[in-house]
Amino acid sequence: MHEMALCESILQLVEENATTQGYSKVKKVWLEIGALSGVELEAMRFCFEAVKQDSLAAQSELHIVELPGRAWCLECGKEVTVQRLYDACPVCGSYQLQVTGGQEMRVKELEVE
Repeated sequence: MHEMALCESILQLVEENATTQGYSKVKKVWLEIGALSGVELEAMRFCFEAVKQDSLAAQSELHIVELPGRAWCLECGKEVTVQRLYDACPVCGSYQLQVTGGQEMRVKELEVE
């Protein structure tokens, strides 16, 4: 389950920023996670609850903003939404797609004290 490692990295990033930015408590964490990132959202929520214990984010809420998978179809020239990597173009059925978005995962915002 790589979501646990991702959550540990997020918490480490939050704690490092607490030192440099001067906050002592995290109230809310917003993540942007793309549909093509390979991250299971429910596993991410579960793991975040586990790793935040005994940290400055112990009482924080996790909010996940889901980003759609986007691709450019080389066959029909359209930008399309895709649910999974290697899906066919929903317009023309071609498999010649170049992914343009939806693989990212980032901390979008923090609410801190």
